[in-house]
This record gives sequence, C-alpha cells and structure tokens, in this order.
Amino acid sequence: MVEKRDPSGERKIRADAARNRQSLLAAAKWVFAEKGSDASLDEIARAADVGIGTLYRHFPTRDALIEAVYRHETQNLADAAARLADEHPPVEALRAWMKLFVDHMATKQMMAEALDALVGGASDLYAASTHQMKDAIGMLINRAVADGSIDPEIAPFDLLRAVAGVAYVGAESNWQESANRLVDILIAGLRTSGDNRR
Repeated sequence: MVEKRDPSGERKIRADAARNRQSLLAAAKWVFAEKGSDASLDEIARAADVGIGTLYRHFPTRDALIEAVYRHETQNLADAAARLADEHPPVEALRAWMKLFVDHMATKQMMAEALDALVGGASDLYAASTHQMKDAIGMLINRAVADGSIDPEIAPFDLLRAVAGVAYVGAESNWQESANRLVDILIAGLRTSGDNRR
C-alpha cells in the first residue's frame, strides 16, 4: 500500500495514530501527576485505552514519553498567546495567559518527580521552555504597551519570574485560586496611571 504524503513529501500521520498520540500524552500527564516516578507505562497505556505496543511505537522509552508530555504542555501554552491576542484586548489577553501559566506551573509541580527522574535531568527541557515562555509573554506585553494600558518599563522576563513566584505560593489545596488572585494584583500594578480600565 502506498503511504499518503503531504505536499512537502513527508509521510502523513494517520488520523487514528494522531488521536492515539494525543490520548497517550493526556493519560501520561494525569498518571505521572498522580504516581510520579512510580507510574508504569502499562498503566498509562490502559488509561489511554491503547495497547502497550502502541505506546512504544510513539514513545520508545519512558524518558521520551515524559519529555513529550512536558514539551506538549509547554507548546500549548506558547501557542495560547497568539490565540488570546486574537480574542481579547491586550491587557485581558495578558491576564488570561498569565493564569494559564499558573496552570502550567501546577502541571510542572505535579510532574516534578517524573521530570527529576529523567536521565541527565530536566535542565535542557526547562531552558527551552523558558525561551518559549519569554517569547509568548513578551509579545503580549508589547501589545499592551503599544495599547497604552500598561507601564512600558516592565521587562517580560521580570513579569515571567513574578508569575512563577506567585505560582509557588504554597502546597495548600486552594493555592491555584490564591495564585490567580495574585495575577489580578500584578495586572493592577502594571496599569499605567492614565488607564482607568480594570
């Protein structure tokens, strides 16, 4: 049977294979968050409703799966910046993205044990994701500065660190709710004196 190829000549991923990959990523995120480094690949395959062979076809090693989950979550957050910019006024897009970043930090914390178990550590993953996050928040800040609604002196990386800081407010069960309130406080502090919108 001749494989279908896209215009660039690359083999097209079958729709069912793409669905299986997405199911595996979602299941792995949940299982690693629940079980940490004790999570078994068999359990992840069952949670995704696929066979273990399917899992290994997509992710030949445990490390490959952990890395793929983290990269997938990071890419989703980076992609959200452009979508939010299209859907909302500049400051509201920035606020919404910062709250998604809080959710991302929650995922990172829940997966910390699995990430720490990576051969060679997760420092390269974290470095790459930091670059993506800086680009995303930088674009949103630039729109809000151009709109005249936030202080032009704010540095994207400073704000990123501030949001990361509020995302680590504690281990209590309602910490994300608290972190989201702190995002609103950060946004209020970024407003220029001539911008009365809240």
